[in-house]
Amino acid sequence: MYKRNPLSAHQLKPLALLFAALTVSGSALAWQPERPVEFVVTSGAGGGTDTFARTVQSIIGKHKLMDKSIIVSNKGGGSGAEGYVYSASSQDDPYKLTFGTNNEYLLPEVGEMPYAADDLQPVAAMAMDEFLIWVNGDADYASAKDFIDAAKQNPGKMQFAGSQSKDTDQTLVSMIEEATGTDFRYVPFNGGSQALVQLAGGHVDANVNNPNENLGQWQAGMVKPLCVFSPEQLPKGEPVYQGKGWGDIPTCQSQGIDISEYRMPRTVWLPAGAHEEAVTYYQELLRKVSETPEWKDYTTRTVQTSRFLTGDELQQYIDDNAKSVKKVFEQEGWNAS
Repeated sequence: MYKRNPLSAHQLKPLALLFAALTVSGSALAWQPERPVEFVVTSGAGGGTDTFARTVQSIIGKHKLMDKSIIVSNKGGGSGAEGYVYSASSQDDPYKLTFGTNNEYLLPEVGEMPYAADDLQPVAAMAMDEFLIWVNGDADYASAKDFIDAAKQNPGKMQFAGSQSKDTDQTLVSMIEEATGTDFRYVPFNGGSQALVQLAGGHVDANVNNPNENLGQWQAGMVKPLCVFSPEQLPKGEPVYQGKGWGDIPTCQSQGIDISEYRMPRTVWLPAGAHEEAVTYYQELLRKVSETPEWKDYTTRTVQTSRFLTGDELQQYIDDNAKSVKKVFEQEGWNAS
């Protein structure tokens, strides 16, 4: 019977070196950019999405997480549609990384867009922007319940200011009406900053701005938050006004408004057809960004909830979010079709 002689240490050494060489070679074949990457920003300069993208760019550069350079292009026309159309027209292109929100898949629901939601594929969600009910600093309301009770006594008279029409702010106001049996007058403005000016000046009764949009005026006592649309209270932090901080704001659900969560995800996309190796590369790149102290500083400063989602978990979030928002579109008759 034939017996195989075991290999000697001298014979094994060349095989070990060959295996190591093949392993290194295989790693080197993993996709990575060979030329500059374009960050397509679906907002104007200085907007929330612009700050999001440029923060990611800065962290990548500081920590040398990518060899190639990054070019930032602002294309915020049409509530961000300009950027999505621009990227969608470059199918298969792994060098156009698009920064946006849930408006990527919601805009085609309320208007005739020259792109479809599936013209882009999701790469990651990196943070959740919170929404609150804000009133004027001199308003008599001590709680969200007081505010809702006043609205019930004055149907159709109390005014909510918001950013744009048929967008995230008006959608939330419609959800508040449905959950509480109230009737508000929604007044659209060109951005959260204008909605804030109207509220601080006492020209409207409330807005649903993000924390960072209203921070300065809360510090000055010109506006005050009543509740936050989050499953849990925001993290404790430094006091903002009269000893109260973000962690002292109750959830809206605890105030009798049956909406457990309403958040806007900060999302990143690639054109449909970009190969899986590129998707994986950017997912790992963005994950590294989300683990840096600079990212923590950014989400803390802007009062966002850091939450990193990819793959099936991200797709499930998109499906659930789209379903709940589309229900409002149907009720209000906003659907494009």
